[in-house]
Amino acid sequence: MLADHQVHDLTPEDVSKGIAEGRYLLVDVREPNEVAVEAYPDGVVVPLQSFDPAAIPDPKGKQVVFACRSGKRSVTASLAAQAAGLPYDKHLAGGIIGWKAAGLPTRTGG
Repeated sequence: MLADHQVHDLTPEDVSKGIAEGRYLLVDVREPNEVAVEAYPDGVVVPLQSFDPAAIPDPKGKQVVFACRSGKRSVTASLAAQAAGLPYDKHLAGGIIGWKAAGLPTRTGG
């Protein structure tokens, strides 16, 4: 972990509210086969396996929030993006597991 890089935890409620208010762009870094089974309703998929920070769409003024299954890969993605010079320091703590535990909706079929 690089000392000058840190990742901020956001709760599912924070992220859901931020997406609804147009403040957050959710970037799902899970693999396509995982997303096909269950997806975040408004996520953009940029798989960590072949992670290229340049593949993240322009958030157009929104803050990027990384998300995965449990909250581990999203931290890795955030650190990789920061290492590439992007100011993306937020992730969904608990991932889609926490998202569902909070009673938030998911969609099937990627």
